[in-house]
Amino acid sequence: MNAPLIVEISLIALLAITLVYCIVLERKLSALRKGQDGLKQTIVELNGAIATAGASMRTLKHAAAGAAETLDARLESARAMIDELSLMTASGERIAERIAQGPVAKGSPAKNPMLPASLLGRLDALRPQAMGNMR
Repeated sequence: MNAPLIVEISLIALLAITLVYCIVLERKLSALRKGQDGLKQTIVELNGAIATAGASMRTLKHAAAGAAETLDARLESARAMIDELSLMTASGERIAERIAQGPVAKGSPAKNPMLPASLLGRLDALRPQAMGNMR
């Protein structure tokens, strides 16, 4: 065999190997581009989800602030009612004690003629329960 033929066959073989390598490389680059496009889409979707979450957080914060204001107003109203009820309970206790004691006549204590004895007994029985509930 002559030398030029061997060189040309070697060149054909090297070109065939180069062609196969280029085909393999093009497939890998194509897969990389597809992966990159998928990554871009994922990043776009992630940005959208982050924006939606931020808007939801702002809405939630606004709703929580409104609920806190409403709760504060109701708490203030409840405290005022507690104070009023405490005053009414104390006043009622004083009135009940005066009714139970009855008018004091000169010389000897008299029973209250306006309340029957059975009612006075019930008041005396309820007084320790009411005092226990207030504590």
